[in-house]
Amino acid sequence: MVLLTGVSPEPLSASGRSSEKLSLPSLQSKMKADPEGYETELHLIHSQFNSALELFQQQAALNFSSITGVGSDPTVAKDLSDRAMFLAHVTPFYPKKLAQFPSDLAAFLKSSARTLPSGLRVHVTQALILLVNRKILDIKDILSLFMELQTLGDRNLRKLAFSHVVHSIRRMNKNHKNEAKNRPLQNILFALLQQEDEARAKRSLITLCELHRRKVWFDDRTANAICMACFHSSSRIMIAALSFLLDFEKIENDDEDSDASSSEDEMTQSPHVVINKETVYKAHHKGTAASKKKKKAKLQRAIRSMKRKQRLSSANTSSSYYSPLNHLKDAQGFAEKLFSRLQTCNERFEVKMMMLKVIARTVGLHRLILLNFYPFLQRYVQPHQKDITNLLAAAVQACHDMVPPDAVEPLFKQIVNQFVHDRSRTEAIAVGLNVIREICLRMPLLMNEDLLQDLALYKKSHEKAVSAAARSLIALFREVCPSLLVKKDRGRPVDPKARPRAYGEVNVLSNVPDIELLEHADEIDGKLGGSSRPGDGEDIGNEAKMSKAGKRKLSDFDGQLIAADTSLRALKRLAGAKTSHASSDTTDGILSDEHFKRIKELKAKKEAKTALAQQGFKIPSSDQLSVKRVDPSKLEAHVRLRLSKEERLALVKAGREDRGPYQARTAIKQKKTGGLSNRQKEHKKNMPFAAKKAKAQRSRQEKSKKKQRSGKQFRGKKAWKQ
Repeated sequence: MVLLTGVSPEPLSASGRSSEKLSLPSLQSKMKADPEGYETELHLIHSQFNSALELFQQQAALNFSSITGVGSDPTVAKDLSDRAMFLAHVTPFYPKKLAQFPSDLAAFLKSSARTLPSGLRVHVTQALILLVNRKILDIKDILSLFMELQTLGDRNLRKLAFSHVVHSIRRMNKNHKNEAKNRPLQNILFALLQQEDEARAKRSLITLCELHRRKVWFDDRTANAICMACFHSSSRIMIAALSFLLDFEKIENDDEDSDASSSEDEMTQSPHVVINKETVYKAHHKGTAASKKKKKAKLQRAIRSMKRKQRLSSANTSSSYYSPLNHLKDAQGFAEKLFSRLQTCNERFEVKMMMLKVIARTVGLHRLILLNFYPFLQRYVQPHQKDITNLLAAAVQACHDMVPPDAVEPLFKQIVNQFVHDRSRTEAIAVGLNVIREICLRMPLLMNEDLLQDLALYKKSHEKAVSAAARSLIALFREVCPSLLVKKDRGRPVDPKARPRAYGEVNVLSNVPDIELLEHADEIDGKLGGSSRPGDGEDIGNEAKMSKAGKRKLSDFDGQLIAADTSLRALKRLAGAKTSHASSDTTDGILSDEHFKRIKELKAKKEAKTALAQQGFKIPSSDQLSVKRVDPSKLEAHVRLRLSKEERLALVKAGREDRGPYQARTAIKQKKTGGLSNRQKEHKKNMPFAAKKAKAQRSRQEKSKKKQRSGKQFRGKKAWKQ
């Protein structure tokens, strides 16, 4: 017979066994080893669990004390929790006898969760988690219960239930996305999110955000559900949804030193950079030390620029790049609805700023037209406004080439008039010039010639922040529209006749992008590889002949016409041969994977050459600008804010951390341990006799000269009277 500790001491009969005293864990291990031999003990413990359950429910009905628990006997609660965990462990070995136990346990927790003591609640929840992990219960059946447990105010229980829901769904989608099981779970959470009850909606939103952040539920339905939470009746839910969207859209560190990703969710493929070997050799081996240093710096800048471009392009094409705002089903309706709520809400200023930034990000990302948004921003565009840099960053983000320039022009003029004038502070002028540059990068049609030339004069300012901002504006228009600048500010632009595209003007592609690189593949490979082609000597000879022909006299004009006619016919034949060769290469006009790989390789080589040759401002495309986040801190670049006395002292103390306490040189010498230095040893050497004699002679001569000079000195009026 078997006696259980912690159980009633009634003897339990096991066929053919002697009486022994066992605890629940030891009995549990024996039942797992021999399930059929311990069916009597199982029946007894199951009946004890049912009786303890009924007794506890009766005591809970009589002695209700508070929401955190009941005033029942703690021994009853402990016995109930111990038997619940015991039965949860042995349920897989008795599927028929304990078939009703999981549903009974879930029903008990669902009906009495608010009146249970905290410890018993946690133990019963752990028993349910164990049953789910053993696949006896399905997460779909208890998801609503676990979401309800998170609203009880028990911190430990909330953490336990939340982590179990997230880990269960992650484990379910580990190998592949299980849409058949994900749909019912998403429907449960979406329904909870739409409820008016703030506690349930908040826990549902937190669960959805966590699953989306971990890229488990990385689909449009989850993203749209999170975005629609911005319109919840509770302001707390709205603020939580806005915070998640803004945190997800947090500006990535685009610094030059941080090219590697540290998160497991980021893409691990490193960009492939093609750099000319000759350029690398020159940067390391040719020229003086200063010139090699400049070449190395230029080479590193080119490599970083190419890596950044390739990372952005691969992020846009791959499925790993994802933002909740990026896949809104009705982005225009979302922006208009949120803007109308912004205009009518009575929230504090920080909440309004969050709404405003989300609207601006949505407008810039999807290139929407929300004309009433720009006059609304005009109310807050003042240098003394709180969080003015965040506001200006949102204004920049909402500008794109699809917005009519007339709609943004009043806001643009107000920024110029309020920030950039002679009586404005240095910080305001620098921020204003940087904002003007960013807006003109997206909408260059807003700038006119007189305004640009006035703003360009700030390049002579003695303040570094102002002069740097003005020079960056000049560098932008050297690439966009050099004709607006005065002649001395134009420099040497790449295209002197460049002009911004008119409003609504688009470039329509009529062929595969960059397919012309295949025709000039030999030239690109030859120029980048540093090797000369066989025909280069003939080209030099032809150029020399053409230069000589240009110097001929007018009398040979007829001969020149005949030669030009024959050369034109030769060029036409050559062009026809090249086109036939290109068509034969691409067979029937269908490009294979090898062609696209070749195009990608040639494009990388061409970008390498452009990055090495190009200087000044790099103009990104409109698609890159829509994806790019605007960092408010970069609008304050080079601006030195005035520090208080405490901040200055903190900087001084921070600079002294690496140094030890101040000590005089003599004190350091006195503390020195070990032998003497060579100079000290020289001082202690015995001088030769001749040196001593010479030194004594010199001292006697100096004393005699001093004595002679002392008698001839002027001693004042009293000396003349004597």
